[in-house]
Amino acid sequence: MGSEIEGMPLALLVNPHSAHGRSLKLLPKVEHELDARRIAFRVERTHGLEDGVERALRAVEAGEVPVVLSGDGLIGAVGGAMAGVETPLGIVPCGRGNDLARVLGIPDEPSGAVAVLAAGEARSIDVGEANGKRFLGIVSVGFDSEANRLANETTFMRGNLVYAYAALRTLLAWKPGRFTVRVGEERHRFSGYSISIANSRAFGGGMFIAPDARLDDGEFDVVAVGEVGKLRFVANLPKVFKGTHVEEDEVRVFRAPQLELTASSPYPVYADGEHLTELPARLRILPRALRVLAPPAP
Repeated sequence: MGSEIEGMPLALLVNPHSAHGRSLKLLPKVEHELDARRIAFRVERTHGLEDGVERALRAVEAGEVPVVLSGDGLIGAVGGAMAGVETPLGIVPCGRGNDLARVLGIPDEPSGAVAVLAAGEARSIDVGEANGKRFLGIVSVGFDSEANRLANETTFMRGNLVYAYAALRTLLAWKPGRFTVRVGEERHRFSGYSISIANSRAFGGGMFIAPDARLDDGEFDVVAVGEVGKLRFVANLPKVFKGTHVEEDEVRVFRAPQLELTASSPYPVYADGEHLTELPARLRILPRALRVLAPPAP
């Protein structure tokens, strides 16, 4: 194994419910790859986010490297809890979206993901915090958080199509919201669809809502989508998968290391695919607070 974690055993934290059991399906392949490389490991099944966090912290105390086999929800919860810890976090993406792994360059198939673990190279990334609750990806409020809530409640559809379905369902009943972002003494007011406060570039299964965001720059990219007709909004949705939507007149982007967010409606605050907190929300960046096993930054 690489120098970063040489000689340290791995604690595989498996979420059995991730993406309709995808982690359990991939586990034998992950075990085979680890055995082939003679990497010591053990397996624990998690029972919810809090349980997963507790198991990860116990693994750190035992001198093990926590490796999360799950989607962005458990990865975000464990990564947030490990902020400031010297031991790095390992990731084998097994969710529906796998957006953090996508941005980090971690392959979504077992052999490639295990190869990253075996290389043992740790990269330091920023951690976000909203009302004291940590996240790794993107906080969304407004249309996007409502669509995220609906996607999580949708059980009859698998894969990334669930996000498109949830977006279209949300759009049918959508009315523009009013948002205020306060940065220091400066207030930015918007009316429209959503505010995304991005530590990472992507969410929703490959939507590059903040195409220029970096995981290690010490700042959020704040993306505000203003008022536009619903037909044009739908027409522009494919652009989000390329990140070219930020070129549209109704989209505004700016950066800040900390801010306060309020809105005209009590929209839920989502991050890493999970309900994180409520409005009003105070957000800040914890610069390079988490070490994660990943390919070097490009």
